[in-house]
Amino acid sequence: MKPSPTHSLKTSILVALLIVLNSAGNFFFGLGMKRIGALQGWTMPALHAAFVAVFSSAWIWLGIVSMLLFLGALMLVLSWADFSYVLPATASMYAIVPLLGHFVLGEGVTALRWTGVTLICLGVAFVARTPHSTTEKA
Repeated sequence: MKPSPTHSLKTSILVALLIVLNSAGNFFFGLGMKRIGALQGWTMPALHAAFVAVFSSAWIWLGIVSMLLFLGALMLVLSWADFSYVLPATASMYAIVPLLGHFVLGEGVTALRWTGVTLICLGVAFVARTPHSTTEKA
C-alpha cells in the first residue's frame, strides 16, 4: 500500500510532535526532580514530603502535561500508521534528551553514550525510509 503524500506529511508532522512532546516531558521531569532532590529515606514523613514536593512542582506538572499531550498524539498517529513504524521513528528523542541534559542541565555525556545515540539515530534513519503503513484499511 502506497500512502498518499498528504498522509505521509501528516504522519511525519505527528512523529516530530511526538518527539518534541516526549523529550520535553522527560526534560521537565528531570529538571523538576533535580530541583526537588533525592528522597530522604523511606519513612512515612519522608515519603509524604517527597509527594508534596513532587506534586507542587511546576516543572513536574509541565512534564505531566507534555506526556499527556504525547499520549494523545501517539494514539492519534497509531490510528493510521503502523506501530512498527511509529515507535522506532520516535526513537530520535533519545538523541534530543542527552543534548538537553548536556547543554541545559549541565550533565556529562560520555563518548560511549554518544556512540549509542548515534547508533539509535542510524536506526531511525533506516525506519524513516520505510512506508508508514503496510496494511490496507477495511
